[in-house]
Amino acid sequence: MKKFMAFYMAPMAAMDEMMKTMTPEKGKEFDASWKGWKASKGAAFVDNGAPLGKNKRVSASGVADVRNEMTGYSIVEAESHEAAAALFTDNPMLVMPGAYVEVVTLGSMGQ
Repeated sequence: MKKFMAFYMAPMAAMDEMMKTMTPEKGKEFDASWKGWKASKGAAFVDNGAPLGKNKRVSASGVADVRNEMTGYSIVEAESHEAAAALFTDNPMLVMPGAYVEVVTLGSMGQ
């Protein structure tokens, strides 16, 4: 089995709108739908991941506060990149306007 990292992505405006309108009840509903969705994937999840917060960009120019579309991540195992991507086609986050999931192959660092 190969490992893949999935990044949950959403346009900043969509995230801002969701956060503005999120009620505790809606939050519980989303959490329940995500947990049910994840459970339906069996043992594919190596690392559930987590939501991502504020970020800083480090470059040759220094450190800056920035925003990007990353909202969270997970790590899964699958036989192929296509099989890994297929795990996310019914992800509950995809109901958010403009949301998508980036699935990337995890390589290994030379030891």
